[in-house]
Parts: sequence; structure tokens; C-alpha cells
Amino acid sequence: MSGHSKWATTKHRKAAQDKARGKLFAKLIRQIEVAARDGGGDVDVNATLRTMFEKARAASVPMDTIDRAIKRGTGELEGVQYESVSYEGYAQGGVAVIAECLTDNKNRTGADIRSIFNRNGGSMAEPGAVSWQFQRLGQVYVDGSADEDTLMLTALDAGAEDVVKDDEGWLVTCSSGQLRIVVEAIQEAGMEVKSGELVLAPSNTIAIEDESDARKVIRLVEALDDHDDVQSVWSNFDIPDSILATLDA
Repeated sequence: MSGHSKWATTKHRKAAQDKARGKLFAKLIRQIEVAARDGGGDVDVNATLRTMFEKARAASVPMDTIDRAIKRGTGELEGVQYESVSYEGYAQGGVAVIAECLTDNKNRTGADIRSIFNRNGGSMAEPGAVSWQFQRLGQVYVDGSADEDTLMLTALDAGAEDVVKDDEGWLVTCSSGQLRIVVEAIQEAGMEVKSGELVLAPSNTIAIEDESDARKVIRLVEALDDHDDVQSVWSNFDIPDSILATLDA
């Protein structure tokens, strides 16, 4: 697994333990609104909305908050109109970075993201300069107690491409279009799915062996992730566990 995936996993675990969830709630609510606007408010029909709904519930977002977000998305309640936009750039050492955003003001968000890159030793790039290095995939985290043979058979039969063990449990990878099918198959087989989401996976990674360079890369990625309009940050760095542990400490 790439260093970025290890970092994202650590961030996911910290988020689950963090009691100050206002920013996480706001991002999830925004994703729900956009999913409902684009595909309707029925979670049984709108697969994207269903995924966002499940993420919000896993993060303990109240049901009435989710319901209002869906209604704002479908137009039943007044709300801000968000649009999707991605910004690409480079961190220390030529590391590729993509920030996926939902915003009601592209000019403001674009200026903010450019400033974050500049302040943290990175640089913005033109659209397409970085994205060709990534592929949209589905990733499913399954509880580590799942039986390997059962999970392997179930996931592959459902269309998964790979099943590997990591520190958090089992990581199942599939094409973007198979995500919902794979998640449901694993759940129906009685195994616990911790999360299932679409990711941008790098085709190749860049090794960062120097602690100073690693710190600069992580600082940029985390600064982007902290911005209210940024929903996801993807990168292709590969930082050794020993250095990640030092930075985490």
C-alpha cells in the first residue's frame, strides 16, 4: 500500500476518535446535498447518495441533519448551490497532489487552494497535469476478524480485483462501478464493512526518504484537507512507516 494510503488510514482512525467533528459533519452534509441534487433524494435509487448517507451515519451525523441536507439538495428546502471542482499541483519532491472540492464560489476556492500550495512549498498545476497519474477505484475496508478464504471468495465473485491485509483489517479493491455490489456482497456474507468509497489511486508512487521532505509533503496535504471546501485530497507519495511514525508523534 502506498504511503498516502497509510496516511489516509491514520487520518480515518483519528477522525473516528475525534470529538470535535464540526468540520467533518459539514463536509459530509455538503456531499449529501450534491448527491441528492445530481441523482435525487431516494437512497434506494441513488447509489452515490446511499454511499454518502452511510458515511454520514458512520460518523454519527444526526438523521434530521441528513434529511435536511437531502431536501436542500432536491430543492425542497432553500440552500446554497455547490459545484464540483478539482485542483492539481505538486508538493515537495515532485509529489502529485489532487484536491477535490465542493464550492459555491470557484474564484474564492481557487485562490485559497493556490495560496495553500504556495505557503507550503508546493505549486499549482494546469488541469490534467497530474490527474493522468491516478485511477478512480472503489476501496472497501473490512474488519480484520473476517475469514480470509470467505472474504476472498465473496469479494472476487462480486467483481473485486484485489484483497490484501493491512494494519486496519482487509482492504478490498474494485472498479468504481462495482463498489456497491462488492460492499453488499461482503455484508450479506456476514462480514463487517468499515467503509466503502471511491478513491483516486496513483498508478505509481514517489518515495520520500528524507524526513524534512516528508514533513513538507504532509504539511501541504493536511493544510489542503483542513480547508472547508476540500472534500478529498489524493497524492502519490510513499513515505516509510518509520518516518510516518515520527511525523505522527
